[in-house]
Amino acid sequence: MYRLALILTCLLMVASSSMAAMAATTTAPKKLQDLYFGEVLYYAFQEEWFEAIARLDTELDQHHGLDQPELDSLFAHIGLAHFAVGDFELAYRMHRRAGRAISALINGNVSQELRNEAIFRLAKIYFQKDQPVNALHAIERVDGAVPKKIRDDLAFLRSQILMVNGRFEDAAEILKRLENVKSLKGFASYNLGISLLMLGNTKEGLAHLDMSGRIKSDDPLTLAIKDKSNLVLGDKLLGAEQFGTAKEVLDRVRLEGPFSNQALLGSGWADASAERFEQALVPWSILVEREVTDRAVQEAMLALPYAYGKLGIYGKAALLYNSALAAFTTEIDKLSDSIKSIREGAFLRALVREELKQNSNWVVKLRNLPETPETYYLLDLMASHDFQESLKNYLDLEQLRKKLESWTTDLDAFEEIIVKRRAYYEPLLPEIDREFRLLDSRMRLRVEQRDRIQKRLEAMLVAPRPDYLATAKERILNEQLDQLSKALPTSSAAPSDEGKRRIQRLRGILRWNIYTDYDRRLTEAYHNLHALNQDVEMLQKQYDSFVRKRQAATQSYEGYGESIRIQRIRIAASLEKVETLMARQGHMLENMAIHELSENRKRLEQFQVKVLFAMADSYDRAARAEEPNREEPIGVEK
Repeated sequence: MYRLALILTCLLMVASSSMAAMAATTTAPKKLQDLYFGEVLYYAFQEEWFEAIARLDTELDQHHGLDQPELDSLFAHIGLAHFAVGDFELAYRMHRRAGRAISALINGNVSQELRNEAIFRLAKIYFQKDQPVNALHAIERVDGAVPKKIRDDLAFLRSQILMVNGRFEDAAEILKRLENVKSLKGFASYNLGISLLMLGNTKEGLAHLDMSGRIKSDDPLTLAIKDKSNLVLGDKLLGAEQFGTAKEVLDRVRLEGPFSNQALLGSGWADASAERFEQALVPWSILVEREVTDRAVQEAMLALPYAYGKLGIYGKAALLYNSALAAFTTEIDKLSDSIKSIREGAFLRALVREELKQNSNWVVKLRNLPETPETYYLLDLMASHDFQESLKNYLDLEQLRKKLESWTTDLDAFEEIIVKRRAYYEPLLPEIDREFRLLDSRMRLRVEQRDRIQKRLEAMLVAPRPDYLATAKERILNEQLDQLSKALPTSSAAPSDEGKRRIQRLRGILRWNIYTDYDRRLTEAYHNLHALNQDVEMLQKQYDSFVRKRQAATQSYEGYGESIRIQRIRIAASLEKVETLMARQGHMLENMAIHELSENRKRLEQFQVKVLFAMADSYDRAARAEEPNREEPIGVEK
């Protein structure tokens, strides 16, 4: 049962690591037509999921609020945008919202390939949430064409879901077809070996593990699964008491790989189980020189003197036991200090330090910071799926807390800007308004005059009125003739008649000029009216621009007080909620770390007791071994 539990643990570790590698898969369109959607993708490719989701939600809300969304530039990418919603939320571990978004996409009017890709994402959500039955139901809905880019990943996910549901035979059939897939090199054969072992087909299962353990590659992930395969295979062979073969397999594990310590320990036990204690000294001697916080190293510190004892070198064994006792005592003190440090909050403060996020090996680097716990004892815990998800949630909450605090500061800055704008504009606006009213009255007068002239010209097209087109000089001459006519005496004297004839002749000439030049004057009047309309239109634009700027000046500092007050309340409420959740999440992380360290301390205390008895026994055996070699005192008979 222990071996099966170990195999299942290995299986789930590989499944988790494989799924973690499948992050958001939304790709940029070949031709981007919406700049704001491009900004969303930019943040997504930087793995800034919060920024990407916030911008995408805003963009989609605006798009769906349009009367004619088909005219929006986002319309060309709307299918990709809807898919990206669930994709980004899944990457941000918003599984509930991502599930709703992807389910809506599945049930929508989309292509078969897009629907199958959405089902793939939904099945992955259920798999990550440890809901194997729901994951199985989801992935069984895949039907028809599948996008080429996810075809292999979909098949591998299907095999993993079948395995966790206990359908190892079906999983094995799929994995056999994936063994030669380059992107799954090693992973498919490893999981196939596990499936066959669970089916009771030990020989074939071990053969596939052996095949996975002999892969040639330079890829770090492939080399890691290669070492893991050799480790599991070697452990299985040890359980079957095939010590020679087990040692050969365990010796294939890289000395600098993540599984090297366990492999060295197992290699030593393979020799020791075959009573080849001198050979067992080699891997164990290498192992005890490594980091003492590793469990395999600690077990080797007990195993190495045990081997020397079996070889009869009791003095060496006693000294090694003594060194192990000192090391265990030191580590127990470190663990006690670490537990105290965690309870004082140093662990959580260290986790959120910005400089750690820039280093891929930040977990190990964490132990170099002051007042932080002994993180080497937490490596297994920190590599676990539960701890990683809890840690990511805590870090996301910390990021959100910083954003909320930043938004509060932004509101202060907005209020300061509003005060400055009010102080600048309010003294200027009264004088500007007075000048504007004068300009407005003049402009209205001119517009009325223009409108009146336009009506007259339009009426003249039906009923010609040449007198309306008389020039100013001609109007003055006509007025002068009227005055001369009135000035003439009413008697019938000859001079009076002569004057009237002259006035009439002049009127006739004036009238002749006006009537004969009517068509030209009318055409010119229309040209002038058109030019006047252009000037008035330009003035109207300037007028409207001034009105808009005047309104903008006022709106730049009026009407924001209530909105800012409401936002402050919402931010304060959200900040309080985030801090509460952070406290709960942090407390859970601290409890997980304290539990892990306490278990390690308990184990070391047990080792300490074993070492004390073994060291006493070694000293006793060493003393008895020296007794026959002591010289007898002179004069004493035997």
